Amino acid sequence: MAKQIRIENVFKVFGDQPKQALDLVRQGLSKQQILERTGQSIGVFDANFTIEAGEIFVVMGLSGSGKSTLVRMLNRLIEPTSGRIVVDGQDINELSDKDLRALRRKDISMVFQSFALMPHMTVQDNTAFGLEMAGVAPAARQQAAQEALEQVGLAGWGPSYPDELSGGMQQRVGLARALASDPSILLMDEAFSALDPIIRTEMQSELLRLQETKRRTIVFISHDLDEAMRIGDRIAIMKDGQVIQVGTPDDILRSPANDYVRSFIKGVDAAAVFKASDIARQALTIISEHNDRGCRAALRLIEDSDRDHAYVLNARQHLQGVVSAQSLRDALQGHKGALGLKHAFIEGVLPLDAATPVADLYGPMATAPCPLPVLGESRKFLGVISRTTMLRFLDRDTPPVPPPQPVQPPVTLNPLFSTGDADSPTMLQEHSDSAATPTQQGEKA
Repeated sequence: MAKQIRIENVFKVFGDQPKQALDLVRQGLSKQQILERTGQSIGVFDANFTIEAGEIFVVMGLSGSGKSTLVRMLNRLIEPTSGRIVVDGQDINELSDKDLRALRRKDISMVFQSFALMPHMTVQDNTAFGLEMAGVAPAARQQAAQEALEQVGLAGWGPSYPDELSGGMQQRVGLARALASDPSILLMDEAFSALDPIIRTEMQSELLRLQETKRRTIVFISHDLDEAMRIGDRIAIMKDGQVIQVGTPDDILRSPANDYVRSFIKGVDAAAVFKASDIARQALTIISEHNDRGCRAALRLIEDSDRDHAYVLNARQHLQGVVSAQSLRDALQGHKGALGLKHAFIEGVLPLDAATPVADLYGPMATAPCPLPVLGESRKFLGVISRTTMLRFLDRDTPPVPPPQPVQPPVTLNPLFSTGDADSPTMLQEHSDSAATPTQQGEKA
């Protein structure tokens, strides 16, 4: 079972006078000032955050930021100078050597950047090596190793040797070795950074697949922001030993904490991070409960609202179709009496799934006859994406993602609206408050 990790006011001082350095910290001196005055280097400076059970928590930072020092304190490969690291309610600084070894064998595994495979041992024996060191019986450890290799897609490669495997496959063996003990916590220190870009992407996908199969608490160290944005449930950004900001990829891209974070994320491919639902905007929406009428009322509503299109929903907020002023006029031309909205639906409007990455929207948007509707769970209408919205999103000089808009109630067409000519002086419609006014229906798509 995945476990929570709490990091509470943790410091790590490298040097022979750590107490002196901590006294200066309490006086308000910076890391650089303490180094100049005492020669003591602070690797981690007052880290204080929680890693939730079952999440992939990515620690980001440039070289020397303290991220690798931090992750090594989570299993006490490096001893913290002060503060508490609490795993599932237990302060690991208080564990005896015996209990700490048991924690590492049972609950915490680590994957390093270096594959560190034994060249004279088979893939299966490499995978079982940690269990062998823990004293697990041969049959049990071989069975666990075989199951771990199956998890990472290397079933059948057990008898092979490391030099017969590609770099990506060797890293999978390293991951399988960490999974063989079935840990609740997985620490990964730049585990994919030595791989080629294509293989690295494959390993990221493999990690996400494994997380879907069985959720573990994963702490992933990386200097690749695109990687962090892709796999991380939350991200911590470090600088000079300090944790500058912790948040979801969405939080960090929308609201960077300071100029350092803002410059850090400047090059991120936001189109690969954000989904269609993140950039969907409000649109003029109509609820029509009658299949045999509505065209004339809808036309009047679009014209009075100064809109180009309206999105027709049923009472459950499911999209029925899209109409425009022109499609309504074309449908009504030469027609007497009531006419259902379905006769004016625009052809070729392909709804977008809310989870579609923005990077995959270029093709559909290029050929779209109108702003495309975005549908969420149970195919519920969430909003629309126009070409203008896409261009604003891609413009590096504007905020990458506009803030979410408040949901506006759709207009319900009055079935008693005049069925005469479209320019009838009588306009009857009913809706909540003033939902039909242009200012309250959101920006023009």
